[in-house]
Amino acid sequence: MSNTFQVDLRGIVDLLSHHLYASPRVYVRELLQNAVDAITAVGPDHAGAVAITSADATGDGTLRISDNGIGLTEAQVHELLATIGRSSKRDELGFARHEFLGQFGIGLLSCFLVADEIRVHTRREGAAPVLWTGFSDGRYEVRPGPEREAGTTVTLLPRRGAEHFLTGTTVVELATVYGSLLPVAVTVDDRTVTTGVLPWQLPPAGRMAYAQETLGFRPFDVIELNVPGAGLTGAAFVLPTPVNPASRGGHRVYLKRMLLSENVEGLLPEWAFFARCVVDSSELRPTASREALYDDGMLAETRDAIADQLRGWLVRLAATDPHQLGEFLRIHHLGVKALALHDDEMLRLVEQWFPMQTNMGEVTLAEFRSRHGVLRYAATADEFRQLAAVAAAQDVGLINGGYVYDAELIERLAATDPEVRVERLDPTDLTTRFVPLDTEVELRLRPFLAAAQRRLDRLGCEVVVRAFDPVTLPSLYLVSRAAAFHDEFTASRDEADDLWGGVLDALSRTVPADRPQLVLNHRNPLVRRVAALGDAELAGLAVESLYGQALMLGHHPIRPSDAALLTTSFLGLLDRAVPGEENR
Repeated sequence: MSNTFQVDLRGIVDLLSHHLYASPRVYVRELLQNAVDAITAVGPDHAGAVAITSADATGDGTLRISDNGIGLTEAQVHELLATIGRSSKRDELGFARHEFLGQFGIGLLSCFLVADEIRVHTRREGAAPVLWTGFSDGRYEVRPGPEREAGTTVTLLPRRGAEHFLTGTTVVELATVYGSLLPVAVTVDDRTVTTGVLPWQLPPAGRMAYAQETLGFRPFDVIELNVPGAGLTGAAFVLPTPVNPASRGGHRVYLKRMLLSENVEGLLPEWAFFARCVVDSSELRPTASREALYDDGMLAETRDAIADQLRGWLVRLAATDPHQLGEFLRIHHLGVKALALHDDEMLRLVEQWFPMQTNMGEVTLAEFRSRHGVLRYAATADEFRQLAAVAAAQDVGLINGGYVYDAELIERLAATDPEVRVERLDPTDLTTRFVPLDTEVELRLRPFLAAAQRRLDRLGCEVVVRAFDPVTLPSLYLVSRAAAFHDEFTASRDEADDLWGGVLDALSRTVPADRPQLVLNHRNPLVRRVAALGDAELAGLAVESLYGQALMLGHHPIRPSDAALLTTSFLGLLDRAVPGEENR
């Protein structure tokens, strides 16, 4: 036994007219859409026109929109205007007819956002005029209408509280926003709002002025877009200032020259956050609310095609205007680097043109390779700050790989080109370049080293003495990656409950137990004076102070035990420096 769904028409009207659309403003767009489609149905040579008369001009609070399009017969009025989801723009198989804007048969319902009553006075050539009246509670009436020329006039009777949407100022604004590019003449109270000129067809100065007025910025450059498969033309306006990559800016999209939305997402790939697009398409599909694009294969292909055109623009800049490319990279390097993670051509562009921070100044990866032969980098900004000066003094070039994508790009270069040598610098690697002490000096310092080691044993730090540059640096705190991992593992074990603590204890046998090193610089005069002190307590306080200074200069985290040591060593040195009352 089969049954038919029972439909509450008033509820359906409320659902579609109040919850499908984001704003009552869209009613002007839907009325324009129906008028333009009616004109299109007459034929390509028909001189169409749409006239809107606002509530200010009608004098009775109503709004009227008239077109000289094809009109409807009485049978079509019953079939189309009274059937939700049925559109005259579909054929019998349900496929949208290519030349029309509307597809879903629900556009007229958007008028119930601002009106309690909708009147449609229409006549098709060779048929009698018809007057259809729809009410917001779901009722409708059809009766013969007064004589008129072929075409349609829609009259809206405002609902309480929505009168301002039908005023001249508001209607002019909305008709201009949605319909300024339409190929038919549109007037509001005898004022023409259509220009008929696509902004990307303007001369360069006109494009800049359009972006300033419409998008709110003067673009760094304008890139023409053309995707024939989607019937898409337009332009990408490159932002002149940096933008947060996480903010996905929307794009101004027209469908058959009617504005879909000013904030459409998904038109560009994620890495292209540096551009805002204005485009018109005849093939991309809108959602039912006509406020977004339907995410299908056509949109994906269009997105890929636009990505290729943006990539081509960057390549052309590299070949024809390196200075402008350098300026662009300075502003929008994050987007290009994100693309370079997946695109070999962009990877080479970054290598040749984007300057990275090194301990020898800002240079490109290509320049760094030509000077040093190997792309040696620190994986984090903290590691770079710790090692940059010391590495430079040893004539070791070092790249700061701590910025977003930099380390990944360096490694990817080696993966794509066997001639590129890459090396991640471990902090302890520098000790191999430090000069060991003479045997005689080392024997003389052995008692001092033993005392210093006793002072720092409780902190898990090994004390060594080497000779290195720069001479002005008295000490250096070096943590190998293995030691850093051991510290993190130990901290996790201390914070874990009994269950996970037992698991971590079982794993602890496999964790290397390397210790950080405090490397004292024997070339530094202060270190030599400390090592020569006859007062063991004073020498111990001095070593603890050098340990604290090395931690802070290297931007290492300060543990509670380190903070306590810094306090006691500082107070101890201060106590020795300031004589007490008994010594005065």
